Amino acid sequence: MLSYIVWSPKPYIVDLGFTELRWYGLLFALGFIISQQIMFYIFKKEGKKEKQVEVLTLYMVLATIIGARLGHVLFYEPARYFSNPLDILKIWEGGLASHGGAAGILIALYLFARKYSDINYLWILDRIVIVVAITGALIRTGNFMNSEIIGEPTDKAYGVVFGREVELRVNYLASAIEDVEVERAKSSSLIDGSPEKSFEYPVKMVVAYSNKVKLEDVKRFTETQLLNKLQESNISQHVEFSKDAKFDYNQKGAFIYATTYGNGVPRHAAQLYEAISCFLIFLLLFYLWNKNRSGLADGRLFGIFLIACFGLRFFYEFIKENQVAFEDGLALNMGQWLSIPLVLAGIYFIFQSLKAEKRI
Repeated sequence: MLSYIVWSPKPYIVDLGFTELRWYGLLFALGFIISQQIMFYIFKKEGKKEKQVEVLTLYMVLATIIGARLGHVLFYEPARYFSNPLDILKIWEGGLASHGGAAGILIALYLFARKYSDINYLWILDRIVIVVAITGALIRTGNFMNSEIIGEPTDKAYGVVFGREVELRVNYLASAIEDVEVERAKSSSLIDGSPEKSFEYPVKMVVAYSNKVKLEDVKRFTETQLLNKLQESNISQHVEFSKDAKFDYNQKGAFIYATTYGNGVPRHAAQLYEAISCFLIFLLLFYLWNKNRSGLADGRLFGIFLIACFGLRFFYEFIKENQVAFEDGLALNMGQWLSIPLVLAGIYFIFQSLKAEKRI
């Protein structure tokens, strides 16, 4: 029962007609809301003004969005966006880079520290990484809800078959298709009187057509155009369907249902690995701050965060799919190359904080 999971939730919580309330947007916003409350607590404990947190929140929101967007543009798809610069503004189409967000935050915090004479740059960096970690956990959870930033195939018991990509590509194939559902096959069902093909990770796909279309036309379309679509690599990397796949048809209510089976491709849930790691980093940093906030030299928490967050990111990249094609020809992908200097910076800040403590 735990050999694999089929994951294909809708990326939105509710469709409002004119727009959708999406999981990613909600979790992204929730990260800033929770972070602000934690920063209120930290500032109050350390005798700072709460109004400064309100200004800090604005700096962080703008820096994260602008930095992450420009980071994706510069690091991953510069040619595309430089030839179509207006596309840079289309954030709703996706494309945010955490390394770019980190750069944006560093710049914004430098400007913030200059604004207030009672706030040191390293002091605010040490505090902000506490909430950056919890926000990162929520954002990566949002990536999981969107079935994006997926991992490489695995045979581990916690492997996840991401069926959402299959659903989207099939759903857009014809206007007569009303819905597509991909789920784990509960049993060895029968199709056309013959036992289902023996699959290691059996997955069932149900395509719902409008009953305004004749059954004969549904069968003809399903067994030609749809079947051909199922052979494409962007589908077979998630679920493998035989070119001779059989379909079971039945009509119920306003729909005609076409059901077939395939073999799922379990992958590492890399988004969840990073989300859990970020949450644990948050707990560690908050514990260290709360236990000995006056005894830690400036830069210590910042250094720990850089090493833990981007050190883990470096290793997680080995089990993640590359985001863009040009990375396939690199010894290390872009995420790894960008993580190396941040880890080195973390080592530097810890070393400097240890030297500062010895001088006290």
